[in-house]
Amino acid sequence: MNVWGKALHLFHWSVEITAPRREKCVICVAPHTSNWDFILGLAAYKSLGREANFLMKEFWFFFPLKYLLKALGGIPVPSRKHRKGSLTETIIHKFQTSSYVNLAVTPEGTRSARSEWHTGFLHIAYGACVPIQLGVIDYASKRIMIKEEYEPTGDVDTDMAYIKDYYRQFPHAARYPDKFIIDPAS
Repeated sequence: MNVWGKALHLFHWSVEITAPRREKCVICVAPHTSNWDFILGLAAYKSLGREANFLMKEFWFFFPLKYLLKALGGIPVPSRKHRKGSLTETIIHKFQTSSYVNLAVTPEGTRSARSEWHTGFLHIAYGACVPIQLGVIDYASKRIMIKEEYEPTGDVDTDMAYIKDYYRQFPHAARYPDKFIIDPAS
């Protein structure tokens, strides 16, 4: 067991990642209500000897922190004002030109309650022709799971409906369950 696995074990977390190891995939992680989600997800993936990538505002990539973030798999995202072209197209290009990309994304896009999930990860997975692995950090049972894999159809509504339906089985998984919203309030 490596240091990542030992740290998780010390705090009584279990890792259940049975989705196949891929050279290229998008890892959808929900619910996302805490900064701890990043640390736990990264530790779980690394405990299996896997590397994950993640998007982070370019603002955080300053000396010396940028070296740590890049070593951990960070991909800097320029602000919209300084971005050249579509972020989605840039990430699809990264998939096409790299031998390994396992991109972890949080469709909620924020740690606040939000029923409208971002669709960029669906466009990225479809455009790059890679599967989406569905990850859950379940604070109630202290389990970090990636068991399901989904092939996007290119129909954003169909794909999002499938993914949201998958996460309905984890209504109390979030660190702050009141911030995890799948559907808008009626």
